[in-house]
Amino acid sequence: MTTENKGIEQKWKDSVEQIVKRFPERKQSFQTSSDIEVERLYYPENDDTYHEKLGFPGEYPYTRGIQPTMYRSKYWTMRQYAGFGSAKETNKRFRYLLEQGQTGLSVAFDLPTQIGYDSDDPMAEGEVGKVGVAIDTLHDMEALLDQIPLDKVSTSMTINAPASILLAMYIAVGEKQGVPKEKLTGTIQNDILKEYIARGTYIFPPKPSMRLITDIFAYCKEYLPKFNTISISGYHIREAGSTAVQEAAFTIANGMAYVDAAIASGLDVDDFAPRLAFFFNAHNNFFEEIAKFRAARRVWAKIMREHYQAKNPKSWKLRFHTQTGGSTLTAQQPDNNIVRVTMQALAAVLGGTQSLHTNSRDEALALPTEESARIALRTQQIIANESGVADTVDPLGGSYFVEALTDQVEAEIEAYLKQIKELGGAVAAIEEGYMQREIHRTAYETQKRIEKEEEIIVGLNKYKIDEEVNPELLKVDEALEREQKASLQATRNERDNELVESVLKQLEWAAKQEDENLMPYIVNAVKAYASVGEICHVLRDQFGEYGSI
Repeated sequence: MTTENKGIEQKWKDSVEQIVKRFPERKQSFQTSSDIEVERLYYPENDDTYHEKLGFPGEYPYTRGIQPTMYRSKYWTMRQYAGFGSAKETNKRFRYLLEQGQTGLSVAFDLPTQIGYDSDDPMAEGEVGKVGVAIDTLHDMEALLDQIPLDKVSTSMTINAPASILLAMYIAVGEKQGVPKEKLTGTIQNDILKEYIARGTYIFPPKPSMRLITDIFAYCKEYLPKFNTISISGYHIREAGSTAVQEAAFTIANGMAYVDAAIASGLDVDDFAPRLAFFFNAHNNFFEEIAKFRAARRVWAKIMREHYQAKNPKSWKLRFHTQTGGSTLTAQQPDNNIVRVTMQALAAVLGGTQSLHTNSRDEALALPTEESARIALRTQQIIANESGVADTVDPLGGSYFVEALTDQVEAEIEAYLKQIKELGGAVAAIEEGYMQREIHRTAYETQKRIEKEEEIIVGLNKYKIDEEVNPELLKVDEALEREQKASLQATRNERDNELVESVLKQLEWAAKQEDENLMPYIVNAVKAYASVGEICHVLRDQFGEYGSI
């Protein structure tokens, strides 16, 4: 080993010892069941190329992880995605999961909330509380977070077009609890580009949508320094049928578009980049998923340091949440899904995820039952506490196969990024339909392979059994919609409607000003108990709707 590389190694070891003094590891020492000591990190001590290509965990290019001790100090956040029916019902599920050892919340909103309609809007008919929780006003958010200490619990919210409104509600609830904005932690998805590509819950055209996103960046830099302002999502791209490479490449391209928009709005890259987060899927091809996570970290680090010239190392780090693959689950032999989810969760952990949601066995059929949600959480807890994979950093680092696969995935991601750049960037590629066509092509090819039994799905196209799929399912009571509408009407009757009209007029004015940050106006509207639909209709009137004639 050269003198220079010996110096790099010693510098890393010294820095880790200082970190461990401030953030102790979970144990004084780690052993296997045979009392064999497990070291913090394994690496080749006489390979001078190691430092250039892989480096140490917690250091550029972060191939081996963004923290030097990873899970030896703290497990990933176990964040189960939940939301159904009313805010009160979902609050019960949240509190149950926290009692079972969950360490963070993840909120699913119903379709009307996601696309900016109130529960009593004709467009919401039949959809209230069905695929997530119905949130109309601050009154609902207060019920959703009742008895949940926001200074201790991190909350992720899967919300995009109206992300600014739900974030404003979260801020308002925190203030009511006595938690100042600067202590709030969590993530809003806030990723509109993937909605145009794969998911469809958009409201406004791209330009004003990007304005709302960069307004959130600027507002949170000032007031919510611990809150992740966006979760750039490959999950839904993968669910729509993309490959692992496409998922990573299109997500990183979208991330670059957000960085470009924020810089164009006047922000310095290091003002917002440390709070960017990503959201990836985990599917069944075990080693490819691990390689995808490692390659994505390396690609993003290079882009942020070399292309955007970010100076803060925190700006180089790709921090990500993982959810296991919903589209991989089958209605046939649903207990098989427990095995699938375990493999996927293990791949996410071996790939270095910062937080994880494990899908429930019955999600191909309905919303998860309480028992299914508990099994999904227990899957994470067993991996963390019983498998030993969290006792050393990047345990598969150095594997001939994993390293070669990481290099190949990285090369294919970069080839896609080059193509997207030639098209004018992610927004132009979306408008031209490039990403959508690529996803449709690969989804079609995958379906053909499954139908021809070239790709085996156990229980679906092979190893089938005679069965009547009739497990216990969670069903949302139809009375919920009537109750939610009545609650909304009661809020409208009790609030100061003159104040609501005033704050909505102020928001309308601000939306007309190109250089006015909309977040303070949205916060004021929320605190006056203006509804999601009322706020979105003000913005619809000013910005228009994407895809409308």
